[in-house]
Amino acid sequence: MTGTLNGLKVLDFSTLLPGPFATMYLADLGAEVVHIESPTRPDLIRLLPPYANGQATSHSYLNRNKQSIALDLKDPQNIELIKQKISDYDIVVEQFRPGVMQRLGLDYQTLSEINPRLIYCSITGYGQTGSYKDKAGHDINYISLSGIAGHSGRKINGPPPMGVQIADVAGGSMHAVIGILSAVIERQQSGLGQYIDISMTDCVVGLNNMAAAASLAGGQKQRVEQEHLNGGTFYDYYETKDGRYFSVGSLEPQFMSGLSVALELPILLEKGASFDPEDRQMVKLALAEKFKTQTFDQWKQIFMDIDVCVEPVLLLEEALNSDLANERHWVVDVPLQAGGEQTESQLACPIKFSRSVIKYDYIGQALGQGKW
Repeated sequence: MTGTLNGLKVLDFSTLLPGPFATMYLADLGAEVVHIESPTRPDLIRLLPPYANGQATSHSYLNRNKQSIALDLKDPQNIELIKQKISDYDIVVEQFRPGVMQRLGLDYQTLSEINPRLIYCSITGYGQTGSYKDKAGHDINYISLSGIAGHSGRKINGPPPMGVQIADVAGGSMHAVIGILSAVIERQQSGLGQYIDISMTDCVVGLNNMAAAASLAGGQKQRVEQEHLNGGTFYDYYETKDGRYFSVGSLEPQFMSGLSVALELPILLEKGASFDPEDRQMVKLALAEKFKTQTFDQWKQIFMDIDVCVEPVLLLEEALNSDLANERHWVVDVPLQAGGEQTESQLACPIKFSRSVIKYDYIGQALGQGKW
C-alpha cells in the first residue's frame, strides 16, 4: 500500500505554522517534501519550547517526513541551484510577504517559465492584492477582521482569546491543501500549473458560512449572545460543582426532550425552543443551577449512556488520553530517524483511507540534515 500523493514533489519555503502544517499533511499523504530553511535565521518554531529529543516539539511535529535543506537565499548560487532543480518539482509553497520571492528571482512567473507544470502556492495574512497586502498580522487579527470574533464571546468580557490558531490552520493551511490538490487535478487535463493566492483572512471569512448566509441574503445582524451558536440559546457551556465544565448542544427536539427528562427540567421542553430572550435566559439559568449540583465526574457518569449531545469539556491531556483518542488513533509514535526504533509521540493525520496509508517516516530533522 502507498500514500495517496506518492509521486508528487514539493519544495517548501514556508516557516512558522500555516505553510509547514499544510506541507506536513501533503507529506503524511505520501508527497516528497523538501523544506528549504535559512542557515542563519532559524525558523522560530525551532526555538519554541518545550523540547524533546533535542528539538522543539512543535518543529518535530510540523516538519515530520520532510527533508531539511539549509540554503541562504541571498546567495545567487543557491538561487541558480533551485532553478536547476525546479523542473523536478510539482509544487512550491511559500509564506513570505508579497514581493519577496520576486526580489529573490523565485516568483511564480520566473519559475513557471522553467517548469510550466509548476503549481505555486503563496500563503499570506491578507493576500497578494489590496491595501492590506503589506501589513503584518497574527491569527487574532485575521479572525477580528473576518467577523468571527465580533459575534463570539460574551457581552461582559468580549471576544474570547482562542487557544488554537483558527485562521492560520483552518484558514491558511487547510485551504492551501485544497487549492494545491485542486490544481493538481486540473493539471491532469490542461498539462499546466498555476498560481494560488491564499489569504488567511479571506479563507477564515468562509468559516462564518451559515452566519454569513443569514447576514448577506437574510439581512440578519449577528450579535453576541443572541444567536443559536454564540450563547443566545441554551447551546452553551455549564459549570459543574467543582469548577469544571460541560457542553450542552441538545438543540434538536429529541435531544432536548431527552435532556429534559434526564435532568428533570420540564422548563427545557417547555421553553427550550422559544425565540423569546426572557424564555431563553430562564432555560439557561435552570441548566446552570442544575449543573452546579454535581461534580464533573458525577456528570460524566450520568451522561455516559445518555445520547443527548452533552459532553465534558476536557483538558488537552485528558482528550489525548481518552478512550475516543485510543479508539480513533489520534496519537502516533513517529521514529526519530527513518527506520529507527526510538520514537516520539505526535498527533496522527486524521484522514483515514480504506487502502492507502499515511506516512510516518521520521520527525522533523535538524537544520540541514536532509539530502537533496
